[in-house]
Amino acid sequence: MEILQIKETCLYVKDLDATRQFYAGKLGLEIIGEVKNRHVFFRAGKSVLLCFDPEASKKGETLPPHYGTGNLHLAFEVAPDRYEDQKTIVKALGIGIEHEHEWPNELKSFYFRDPDNHLLEIVMTGMWEKQI
Repeated sequence: MEILQIKETCLYVKDLDATRQFYAGKLGLEIIGEVKNRHVFFRAGKSVLLCFDPEASKKGETLPPHYGTGNLHLAFEVAPDRYEDQKTIVKALGIGIEHEHEWPNELKSFYFRDPDNHLLEIVMTGMWEKQI
């Protein structure tokens, strides 16, 4: 196999309206697909964030069923010179920053929660790149 990247990731959410308001309204992600009472999809750079109502997606009427519960984690990447700006924006939106971390490679990240208590992270570009 030759996998290039993770193209999409999925969160299961309780309230699609609150999810839409948070990811599009606050974080500014573009909505690229939506089915009332089932899902809302967002573009995040070259990736896609899929947010499903878990009860609707586990029925699997067209595609295989899937379902999940619990608090999940995902990270959004930003350019190092935009990191502090993004932190300021998150704070100005009234979203609490739970933790900030300085990594051994001199990169930083910070963590916050969405309406379903999923742990989100903003990381500087370069995180997880091969060290030469």
